[in-house]
Amino acid sequence: MENIFDVIIIGGGPAGLTAGIYLSRAKVKTLILNEGTAGGQMVLTHEVANYPGIENISGYQLSRNMKKQAESFGCEIKANIRVTNLDLDKDIKSIEVKNRETYFSKAVILATGGKSRTIGVPGEDKFKGMGISYCATCDGDFFQDKNIIVVGGGNSALEEAVSLTKYASSVIVVHQFDHFQAFESAIREAKENPKVSFIMESEIQEFLGDEKLEGVIIKNMRTGEISEKEIDGVFVLIGYVPSTEKVKGLVELNKRNEIITDENMATNIPGVFAAGDSRQKRYRQVTTAVSDGTIAALASIEYIENLKKEVLV
Repeated sequence: MENIFDVIIIGGGPAGLTAGIYLSRAKVKTLILNEGTAGGQMVLTHEVANYPGIENISGYQLSRNMKKQAESFGCEIKANIRVTNLDLDKDIKSIEVKNRETYFSKAVILATGGKSRTIGVPGEDKFKGMGISYCATCDGDFFQDKNIIVVGGGNSALEEAVSLTKYASSVIVVHQFDHFQAFESAIREAKENPKVSFIMESEIQEFLGDEKLEGVIIKNMRTGEISEKEIDGVFVLIGYVPSTEKVKGLVELNKRNEIITDENMATNIPGVFAAGDSRQKRYRQVTTAVSDGTIAALASIEYIENLKKEVLV
């Protein structure tokens, strides 16, 4: 039957596509179901400059390359598909999509990804990748000798603010409260760095510019004062939202709704693996997603091989 596969991957970002490449090349019948276009958040990255072996490439082009490679090995990819129901507990897993079509497989890899929290103010969508970034590690070196803002007050925001001083001339931390939600060591390091300054009890109200980001409007939440500031870039570092709504109550999640796995990407359900940004992890990069996808693919191959051995016994 055409709807029966060895492995179904839910999510077509770098983790899902990498898993698809490995599985299909190993002659494992594989299907990727992706709710958007292939590539996930990687598609939104204006420039990828830290992918090993590739000096410079757009996230869109890297996504296309990965998709083409997976398909060349026989991986079937269905894009713009909305998953409506999952049954993962049985030996044969079933996944129903919006048109009521159902797909079956022996193993499932959850590579549903996630997204950075956004501020949600005018201009944010317009300047994503054109001055607004959600990843200091990815984009910091594009702001050499520039003046930038970091939005946030947690450990990640303060640690990345200090890290960005390796490139930027100045870093302004804009935070909505009068105190930080970070470890004392992170707060102290940020305050002791001469390139870092702070605008507290304030929020960005709007991003300004023509072709690229040129400035922001900032409101002091205590006084109501509005000010406009010229700026070359803004890093929004206020948290991350994993896309795990559909697997809540099915696989084990942590308090941040990230999927809990072991080192082999296995979840608490036999035959169900997770990879990429939806998984519990500290670092979220294209390269870490690719690593997860590789491991999940190899682990799922081993799982399927063990199923065959059980049948023979």
